[in-house]
Amino acid sequence: MAMLSEKDRQEIRARLKAMESPVKLINFTQELECAFCHETRQLLQEVAELSDKLSLEVYNFQLDKEKVAQYNIDKIPATVIEGAKDYGIRSYGIPSGYEFATLLEDILTVSQGRSGLSPATIERLLAVDRPLHLQVFVTPT
Repeated sequence: MAMLSEKDRQEIRARLKAMESPVKLINFTQELECAFCHETRQLLQEVAELSDKLSLEVYNFQLDKEKVAQYNIDKIPATVIEGAKDYGIRSYGIPSGYEFATLLEDILTVSQGRSGLSPATIERLLAVDRPLHLQVFVTPT
């Protein structure tokens, strides 16, 4: 059974037309003892089918250790949103509900290769002289 309705597919397809460059969704999953792994993979497959600029790669968290290390994945389900380069964008858990809008925005942002940050903000970020680990948590509460 499809997770996205036909109406949702049409809306998402229209939004994805704004993509400028290809984007790869990289899903890390496993079948045993992972809540929402199957559903996450299914949702990503359905989204990837809505644009010829989207592709999906699926890796097993337990077996594909080289890819897990390459993308620094430490929990699942995990989704890497990668364009011409890896911007470090990771989504953990199933990207549904409020998180689905974030997934679409991330896809568009990566495709366009522009952050949307102001020049002043970019200038301040360029002054950061040590590694920085940012996390954004999305919750309706």
